[in-house]
Formats: sequence, structure tokens, C-alpha cells
Amino acid sequence: MRYFVAVAEELHFGRAATRLHMSQPPLSRAIKRLEADVGALLFDRTPTGVTLTPVGVVLLDEARGLLDHAERVRVRVSAATGDVSITVGILGDGTDPGVARLAAAYRRDHPGIDIRIRDTDLTDPTCGLRAGLVDIALTRAPFDETALTVRTLRADPVGVVLRADDPLAGRDGLRLAELSDRRWFQFPKDTDPVWQAYWNGGTPREGPVVRAVQECLQAVLWNGTVGLAPLGHDLPAELAVVPLTDMAPSRVVAVWNEGDTNPLIRSLVEIATAAYRH
Repeated sequence: MRYFVAVAEELHFGRAATRLHMSQPPLSRAIKRLEADVGALLFDRTPTGVTLTPVGVVLLDEARGLLDHAERVRVRVSAATGDVSITVGILGDGTDPGVARLAAAYRRDHPGIDIRIRDTDLTDPTCGLRAGLVDIALTRAPFDETALTVRTLRADPVGVVLRADDPLAGRDGLRLAELSDRRWFQFPKDTDPVWQAYWNGGTPREGPVVRAVQECLQAVLWNGTVGLAPLGHDLPAELAVVPLTDMAPSRVVAVWNEGDTNPLIRSLVEIATAAYRH
């Protein structure tokens, strides 16, 4: 059922296999066995992907319910053995509505579980995961993914933050090359280089060092520094954000240590996938 749900949500066997951390042939065989058990096709296959058949649509709703129930049983059994908790790292800004939906859904499905939150600044995109300070992080990619498992929850377009009186602030869109002569805010030198490179637009820059979201905004306000930010966040009236037309989207992700089989992590990831989809 878990394999079926993954294919149904991705609508592509290759992407579902990647999500499940397995190769595609055994996934395809498992789905064919399920179709044989059901006695009907669950997917219409095309060269570009798959679509659910009417039978598949019905089974998807039932399968999600079965998996949710199985996860609740697993968590309740774990909770009966003693104090059970999970520590979640959140990067920079916890006002994302996806976080609020996730928190409500997780609390509803797992009452009695001690959920601990660790808010972190922009210098550690894994929110303390590598240091063992959290079990799972809700953060943004890209960063060094060595020995980590990453699930994409959403992708946000990115813009450049400018003072509202900047000559470029009234533009409908900008390209990175148009900002080459500007000072950009920087993260400390020991920050993940993949993360640093992304927020520098792929090019080495010069500018003030910052650690937190508010420091980034103040650097723009006080010094006219430019920097990148996901679109859709409220900004002070003195600042403006202009979409970048040649910048890859910022991916909101859930990330945890590779091989960690904690059922609370698995449950949080599945609930987060639904919460961030709305």
C-alpha cells in the first residue's frame, strides 16, 4: 500500500522509486502484484508517467486511511513503552502556513507525544541535524545531502529584496546579471558551501555577514545590500521584492538522517507532505 500511494502521488514510477529509496523494477513488480490481487488495473501507463484509473482513485483514499491507522497503532505502541518525543528543527522563519497546518495535523494524530521545537538561524540549513540536536528538520534546500534523506514538500519562486526606493524596485522581474555590481549579504565562512552558493546566485559575492532573517532585512534597509528571499513573505513597507527570472526555485524540504527508522519521523514526513501541498 505504501508503494501504491507513492506512485499515485508522484504519478511516475521513477520519481516514486526515488522517494522510496529503491530501484524501479521491484516497485513495478509490486504494483503489478497489487493489481493482480485487486483484479483490476490501478494505473493507466503512458511514456511520460501514469494516471489513476477509477479503481485506483478509490483504492488511494482507502490506502491512505489504512496507512494512517497503521502509523497511529505503531506510535501508540511506542508510547506505551515509555516517554516518547520527537525534536523538530525549523529554519529561520516559523510563520510558513505549512508549518501551522503540519503542527495541527500532527498534534491531532499523535496526542501525548512530546514535540520539541528547535528554531535555528540561517547558518545551519540542517537545523542541528548533523550535530544530533534534532530528529528531523523542516528547512530549505539545497545543501550538502551526504548521509541524509530529503523529501521535497514545496518549491517557492525566489526574488531579490531591495529598498523600496531602489531604482530596480519597480521592475516586474530581474536577472541575476543585473545585480552583479551590488553588495550581497553573506553567511559566515563555515556555512555549508552548497547553501551559501545558492543564496549568492551561484557567484562569489561581497557584503555584510548575517545570521538571521531579520539581519538580512536590516542589511538591505540600512546599507542598501541586496539578497535573495522566497516570494510570498510579508515585508516591511520600506522594502520590496522583485522576482528573479533566472533563479531556480527554493525547495522547502523535510530532512532526516539516512537509515533512521523512527516511526515518528516517518509519520511527520507523511503528514507534512499533505500539509505543504495545500
